[in-house]
Amino acid sequence: MYDNCNPGDCPVSARVDALENEFDRYRGNSSETHRKMFERIGALEQSGAILRTKLDGMDEKLDGIAEKVNVLSEKPGKRWESLVGYALSALVGAFVLWMASGMPGVR
Repeated sequence: MYDNCNPGDCPVSARVDALENEFDRYRGNSSETHRKMFERIGALEQSGAILRTKLDGMDEKLDGIAEKVNVLSEKPGKRWESLVGYALSALVGAFVLWMASGMPGVR
C-alpha cells in the first residue's frame, strides 16, 4: 500500500480485501474440484484393474475352449483314419486268407 494512506481510510484497501476474498473462494473451489477429479481418477483406476482381471480370466477360458475345439475337430479325422486302417487290415486279411486257401476261383 501507499505510505501516505491512512490505514482506516485507504481506497486501495477495500480492493485488496475484495481480491483476497475472491482468491480464497477460487482456492477453495479449486481444492474441491481437484479432490473430485482425484476421486474420479481413482475410481477409473479401480475399474480398469477389475476389467483387466476379467479380461485375463476370459483369455484363459478362451484358450481352454480353443484347445477343446482343436481336440474335437481332430476326432473325426482320427476316426476316419482308424476306419480306413480297419478296412485295409480286413482286405489284407481276406487276401492272405484267400491265398492261404489256395486261391479258389482263379482257375
